[in-house]
Amino acid sequence: MAAEHITDDNFDTAIAGDTPVVVDFWAEWCGPCKQMSPHLEAVSDELAGKVKIAKINVDENPIAASKFGVRGLPTLMMFKGGKVTATHLGAMSKQRIAEWIKESS
Repeated sequence: MAAEHITDDNFDTAIAGDTPVVVDFWAEWCGPCKQMSPHLEAVSDELAGKVKIAKINVDENPIAASKFGVRGLPTLMMFKGGKVTATHLGAMSKQRIAEWIKESS
């Protein structure tokens, strides 16, 4: 299952529910964000049904990034029931992303 692209308008709906949601705060100009994108897609496929991966472009959707204090990119945040349960700043390998998700969920 591919990562879902979300916006400020549907952010709260996207992070609600019982399934853990990993939100990737990214920007088009961010090199490490682009490096990590295929890894997130692969992890999204591998962990389908266990976790949802969502991506939000902070340049086009600044409200969510501001609300959650995102200051650097890429930032990954794990949400459960609409609340932040874990945060990671910086790029990670596919294996490290999967490990972080398992540790955090």
